Amino acid sequence: MNKSAKKKIVFVLPDLTSGGAERVMSFVAQNISKDQFDVYLWLAGYSKNTKYNVNGIKVIYFNKSRVLKAIPSFYRSLRRVKPQIVISSISHLNTVMGFLSLFNPNTKFIGREANVLSVKKHFASGNRKFYGGLTLTKFSYKLLDLVLCQSKDMFNDMKNNFGVPEHKLRIINNPITDNFNLKPIKQDKQKTIQFITVARLKEQKGHERIIRALSKIDFPFQYTIVGDGPEKDELFRLIDSAGLSDKVIHIPYTHDVPKYLSESDLFLQGAFVEGFPNCLIESCAVGTPIVAFDAPGGLDEIIEIGFNGFIARTEEEYKNLIIKAAKNHSWKPEKIRESILKKFNKEKILKQYEDLFCEIIEK
Repeated sequence: MNKSAKKKIVFVLPDLTSGGAERVMSFVAQNISKDQFDVYLWLAGYSKNTKYNVNGIKVIYFNKSRVLKAIPSFYRSLRRVKPQIVISSISHLNTVMGFLSLFNPNTKFIGREANVLSVKKHFASGNRKFYGGLTLTKFSYKLLDLVLCQSKDMFNDMKNNFGVPEHKLRIINNPITDNFNLKPIKQDKQKTIQFITVARLKEQKGHERIIRALSKIDFPFQYTIVGDGPEKDELFRLIDSAGLSDKVIHIPYTHDVPKYLSESDLFLQGAFVEGFPNCLIESCAVGTPIVAFDAPGGLDEIIEIGFNGFIARTEEEYKNLIIKAAKNHSWKPEKIRESILKKFNKEKILKQYEDLFCEIIEK
């Protein structure tokens, strides 16, 4: 291979809806060195579902309602484009790419996992179908040249529960993307504390246990929930029965997440499992601390106790830590931001991707 030639890389996603994997992958695709890489972005779905702007790269929509229906298009396009690297994200798409790797021996296939799957399976709807899918995933992931993990928890899950050999596993954390700037320092202490959660409304995100904790708090607060999803109706029935309807603001979707994070005093994280929660590093990036439930998915790599947040193991402890964080702890927004930037700044993370791509091509 001519080392001076650009390396052809294809990023593959189901679509560009408003998810963390979609945002990170599209961000990396747009921002890695165009001097070194010729970048394509392939999407199984439709352009009408796109929530993120994608500039400066070749984007192809295959206009299929499901990843499975896009397999023939992926197959033909791989044979035509002949990329040196394919990097996909989200387990069912990674599974497909693992099998397609058998027909493309000259291409290196990287699957970027987005969850701690052995824990996530407990929150999947249609568990029998999900468990069957995991059987295929275990086999297919071993066909990939590399499985890219976002956290140590994910690395250990892939190694111990999916049998992926350690030499095929790497960790690259998610980057802080653009627009997350340090919030202005408030001159006056406001009486109403502003809480926020940014997460899809589904069971694994644990909104219900946040609501139960907030129902026991006796000082004035407002709670903003950003996100939509299948648990919306059930969640708002709980909010109503807890007598919190007048304290909750719901924003199904917004491009102004940095603004809402900056206006908040505390980020509340309720998830039972994460991949590597972008919302937490983004909250810290603007200087807003976190109270989270202990859960696999990189929390110990993000939260420095008492410095940028707290971690609780029970709902009672969670309630007490909310009170401590909101009323009885002195936070320094610039230090909170600094704690995250040193580890997850975009220059550092993009360089890790570029180095990985060069390394795997040379193998």
